[in-house]
Amino acid sequence: MALKELFDLTGKVALITGGSRGLGLQIAEGLGEYGATVVLTARKQNELDEARAHLESLGITAHVYAHDLSQFETIEPLVERIHEEVGPIHVLVNNAGATWGAPAEDYPLEAWLKVMNLNVNGMFLLTQAVGKRCMIPAGSGRIINVASVAGLKGNNPRMAGTLAYNTSKGADVNFTRALASEWAKYGITVNSICPGYFPTKMTKGTLAYGEELIVAATPLGRLGGPEDLKGLALLLASDASAYMTGQNIAVDGGITAI
Repeated sequence: MALKELFDLTGKVALITGGSRGLGLQIAEGLGEYGATVVLTARKQNELDEARAHLESLGITAHVYAHDLSQFETIEPLVERIHEEVGPIHVLVNNAGATWGAPAEDYPLEAWLKVMNLNVNGMFLLTQAVGKRCMIPAGSGRIINVASVAGLKGNNPRMAGTLAYNTSKGADVNFTRALASEWAKYGITVNSICPGYFPTKMTKGTLAYGEELIVAATPLGRLGGPEDLKGLALLLASDASAYMTGQNIAVDGGITAI
């Protein structure tokens, strides 16, 4: 097979949660450029509409569904609706996430549950629904979990505490390994991307006071940019990664290398 064909996503449907902005939208651009029909979910319809218009201006076919992943009872109906209206899902990108900053000793239970419900429980239920409805019957599929370098290490003590976020992303990392080994028999690969610091709405507060510290601790000496996740996402979504599964790959400018 020609190398270009290994990366071709023509005819594939890619579901990207939290896809209306930030890293999710960057990934949608990359997968759509190589032929995928992208399906975006997020909570705010106006942001989804803006994202769809942006993608369509690039020649990418996009569908949007307003959805709150923390509303667990709505997840299976969402997957059924996408299957009926767009087609079976070939690629699932679990990107939606939340964070909360507070010292561990004062961390509110409400905040802990909010982060865990979206970053872990909602991700699990959506993955399970997509697997059962689309990927297991097809005998193939690509699952990409957007974890974080926060799931690979602790926090710099000079930064605000994000205990729930780090814990949830650590769960995502091992979820990736465990599911990869379990679903390999179905022809499904499961890998994760572990971004470092990218300028997004989620990192806005941290970067407002800590950007200089973060950049100084990054061997490449900069934050992540708008093109830095696209290549890896395309690799993991395509046949080019058919022999890769259970991997958690940092895209962090070298932070976890030191």
